Amino acid sequence: MKEKITEQSIRLFEKKGFSETSIQDIVDANGVTKGTFYYYFSSKEELLMDIQLRYINDLLEQQENIMRDESKNCKTKLYEMVHMLISNIKTQGASAKVFFREMRNLNEERLAEIIPKRDQFRLTIEDLIKEGIETGEFRSDLNASIATFGVLGMANWSYQWYNPEGDQSEEEVARLFTDMILKGIEL
Repeated sequence: MKEKITEQSIRLFEKKGFSETSIQDIVDANGVTKGTFYYYFSSKEELLMDIQLRYINDLLEQQENIMRDESKNCKTKLYEMVHMLISNIKTQGASAKVFFREMRNLNEERLAEIIPKRDQFRLTIEDLIKEGIETGEFRSDLNASIATFGVLGMANWSYQWYNPEGDQSEEEVARLFTDMILKGIEL
Protein backbone atom coordinates (compact mmCIF):
# COMPACT_ATOMS: atom_id res chain seq x y z
CA MET A 1 0.00 0.00 0.00
CA LYS A 2 2.88 2.38 0.77
CA GLU A 3 4.19 1.88 -2.77
CA LYS A 4 0.73 2.47 -4.23
CA ILE A 5 0.33 5.71 -2.26
CA THR A 6 3.79 6.83 -3.34
CA GLU A 7 3.22 6.08 -7.04
CA GLN A 8 -0.17 7.79 -7.07
CA SER A 9 1.28 10.78 -5.23
CA ILE A 10 4.07 11.13 -7.79
CA ARG A 11 1.43 11.38 -10.51
CA LEU A 12 -0.59 13.89 -8.51
CA PHE A 13 2.46 16.02 -7.66
CA GLU A 14 3.51 15.95 -11.31
CA LYS A 15 0.08 17.05 -12.48
CA LYS A 16 -1.02 19.49 -9.75
CA GLY A 17 2.20 20.30 -7.91
CA PHE A 18 3.06 19.48 -4.32
CA SER A 19 1.44 22.57 -2.80
CA GLU A 20 -1.81 22.15 -4.71
CA THR A 21 -2.17 18.45 -3.87
CA SER A 22 -3.91 17.81 -0.59
CA ILE A 23 -3.74 14.70 1.54
CA GLN A 24 -7.44 14.31 0.71
CA ASP A 25 -6.53 14.24 -3.01
CA ILE A 26 -3.97 11.51 -2.27
CA VAL A 27 -6.30 9.32 -0.24
CA ASP A 28 -9.15 9.80 -2.73
CA ALA A 29 -6.88 8.76 -5.62
CA ASN A 30 -5.90 5.63 -3.69
CA GLY A 31 -9.33 4.79 -2.33
CA VAL A 32 -8.04 4.77 1.25
CA THR A 33 -8.62 6.76 4.41
CA LYS A 34 -6.41 9.43 5.92
CA GLY A 35 -5.63 6.92 8.65
CA THR A 36 -4.06 4.66 6.04
CA PHE A 37 -2.00 7.57 4.72
CA TYR A 38 -0.78 8.48 8.21
CA TYR A 39 0.07 4.86 8.95
CA TYR A 40 2.78 5.09 6.25
CA PHE A 41 3.69 8.80 6.32
CA SER A 42 3.66 11.33 9.13
CA SER A 43 3.09 14.18 6.68
CA LYS A 44 2.88 15.09 3.02
CA GLU A 45 6.44 16.45 3.30
CA GLU A 46 7.67 13.07 4.55
CA LEU A 47 6.07 11.50 1.48
CA LEU A 48 7.82 14.04 -0.75
CA MET A 49 11.11 13.28 0.98
CA ASP A 50 10.56 9.58 0.38
CA ILE A 51 10.03 10.29 -3.34
CA GLN A 52 13.12 12.52 -3.45
CA LEU A 53 15.36 9.96 -1.75
CA ARG A 54 14.15 7.10 -3.87
CA TYR A 55 14.83 9.04 -7.08
CA ILE A 56 18.30 10.33 -6.21
CA ASN A 57 19.45 7.09 -4.57
CA ASP A 58 18.45 5.15 -7.68
CA LEU A 59 20.41 7.57 -9.90
CA LEU A 60 23.45 7.31 -7.63
CA GLU A 61 23.32 3.51 -7.73
CA GLN A 62 23.11 3.47 -11.53
CA GLN A 63 25.92 6.01 -11.76
CA GLU A 64 28.10 3.93 -9.44
CA ASN A 65 27.55 0.87 -11.64
CA ILE A 66 28.69 2.86 -14.69
CA MET A 67 31.76 4.22 -12.92
CA ARG A 68 32.74 0.83 -11.50
CA ASP A 69 33.42 -0.65 -14.96
CA GLU A 70 37.13 -0.04 -15.42
CA SER A 71 37.15 -1.54 -18.91
CA LYS A 72 35.33 1.50 -20.32
CA ASN A 73 36.91 4.82 -21.19
CA CYS A 74 35.63 8.22 -20.09
CA LYS A 75 33.77 8.88 -23.37
CA THR A 76 31.83 5.63 -23.02
CA LYS A 77 31.01 6.27 -19.37
CA LEU A 78 29.82 9.78 -20.21
CA TYR A 79 27.54 8.36 -22.92
CA GLU A 80 26.21 5.76 -20.49
CA MET A 81 25.40 8.42 -17.90
CA VAL A 82 23.57 10.58 -20.43
CA HIS A 83 21.77 7.49 -21.72
CA MET A 84 20.82 6.52 -18.18
CA LEU A 85 19.30 9.94 -17.53
CA ILE A 86 17.36 9.89 -20.81
CA SER A 87 16.18 6.29 -20.42
CA ASN A 88 14.97 7.02 -16.90
CA ILE A 89 12.42 9.39 -18.42
CA LYS A 90 10.43 6.36 -19.55
CA THR A 91 10.45 4.73 -16.13
CA GLN A 92 10.87 7.72 -13.81
CA GLY A 93 9.91 10.84 -15.77
CA ALA A 94 7.27 11.88 -13.26
CA SER A 95 9.69 11.31 -10.39
CA ALA A 96 12.29 13.47 -12.15
CA LYS A 97 9.79 16.29 -12.52
CA VAL A 98 8.83 16.01 -8.88
CA PHE A 99 12.50 15.83 -7.83
CA PHE A 100 13.57 18.99 -9.63
CA ARG A 101 10.39 21.02 -9.30
CA GLU A 102 9.31 20.21 -5.75
CA MET A 103 12.62 20.13 -3.91
CA ARG A 104 11.90 23.69 -2.80
CA ASN A 105 9.06 22.35 -0.64
CA LEU A 106 11.40 20.44 1.67
CA ASN A 107 12.46 21.95 4.97
CA GLU A 108 16.11 22.76 5.67
CA GLU A 109 16.77 19.51 7.52
CA ARG A 110 15.49 17.41 4.63
CA LEU A 111 17.26 19.54 2.04
CA ALA A 112 20.47 18.95 4.00
CA GLU A 113 20.04 15.25 3.21
CA ILE A 114 19.07 15.63 -0.47
CA ILE A 115 21.46 18.35 -1.65
CA PRO A 116 24.68 16.43 -0.82
CA LYS A 117 23.36 13.45 -2.81
CA ARG A 118 22.51 15.69 -5.76
CA ASP A 119 25.97 17.26 -5.48
CA GLN A 120 27.58 13.81 -5.31
CA PHE A 121 25.92 12.91 -8.62
CA ARG A 122 27.20 16.11 -10.23
CA LEU A 123 30.70 15.78 -8.77
CA THR A 124 31.04 12.21 -10.06
CA ILE A 125 30.39 13.48 -13.58
CA GLU A 126 32.83 16.32 -12.99
CA ASP A 127 35.46 13.82 -11.80
CA LEU A 128 34.84 11.73 -14.91
CA ILE A 129 35.41 14.78 -17.12
CA LYS A 130 38.58 15.64 -15.18
CA GLU A 131 39.78 12.07 -15.66
CA GLY A 132 39.06 12.38 -19.38
CA ILE A 133 41.17 15.55 -19.46
CA GLU A 134 44.02 13.78 -17.63
CA THR A 135 43.92 10.75 -19.95
CA GLY A 136 43.83 12.94 -23.07
CA GLU A 137 40.30 11.97 -24.10
CA PHE A 138 39.03 15.52 -23.56
CA ARG A 139 40.60 18.92 -24.23
CA SER A 140 43.11 20.05 -21.63
CA ASP A 141 41.74 23.62 -21.56
CA LEU A 142 38.25 22.47 -20.63
CA ASN A 143 36.57 23.81 -17.50
CA ALA A 144 35.28 20.53 -16.05
CA SER A 145 32.81 22.20 -13.71
CA ILE A 146 31.10 24.22 -16.45
CA ALA A 147 31.12 21.21 -18.80
CA THR A 148 29.43 19.16 -16.08
CA PHE A 149 26.66 21.71 -15.66
CA GLY A 150 26.23 21.66 -19.45
CA VAL A 151 25.88 17.87 -19.51
CA LEU A 152 23.41 17.90 -16.63
CA GLY A 153 21.48 20.82 -18.07
CA MET A 154 21.00 19.00 -21.34
CA ALA A 155 20.12 15.64 -19.87
CA ASN A 156 18.08 16.77 -16.87
CA TRP A 157 15.88 19.13 -18.84
CA SER A 158 14.92 16.32 -21.22
CA TYR A 159 12.15 15.14 -18.92
CA GLN A 160 10.30 18.35 -19.92
CA TRP A 161 10.13 17.53 -23.63
CA TYR A 162 11.35 14.01 -24.41
CA ASN A 163 8.64 11.50 -25.30
CA PRO A 164 9.92 7.91 -25.00
CA GLU A 165 7.15 6.83 -27.41
CA GLY A 166 8.17 9.48 -29.98
CA ASP A 167 10.27 9.35 -33.13
CA GLN A 168 13.66 9.31 -31.41
CA SER A 169 14.73 6.42 -29.19
CA GLU A 170 16.47 7.09 -25.90
CA GLU A 171 19.66 5.70 -27.45
CA GLU A 172 19.41 8.17 -30.35
CA VAL A 173 18.85 11.13 -28.05
CA ALA A 174 21.67 10.05 -25.74
CA ARG A 175 24.01 9.55 -28.71
CA LEU A 176 23.08 12.95 -30.15
CA PHE A 177 23.66 14.67 -26.81
CA THR A 178 26.92 12.85 -26.23
CA ASP A 179 28.13 13.66 -29.74
CA MET A 180 27.27 17.33 -29.19
CA ILE A 181 29.14 17.28 -25.89
CA LEU A 182 32.18 15.39 -27.16
CA LYS A 183 32.63 17.38 -30.33
CA GLY A 184 32.96 20.36 -28.04
CA ILE A 185 35.39 18.70 -25.60
CA GLU A 186 37.11 15.97 -27.57
CA LEU A 187 40.83 16.33 -28.14
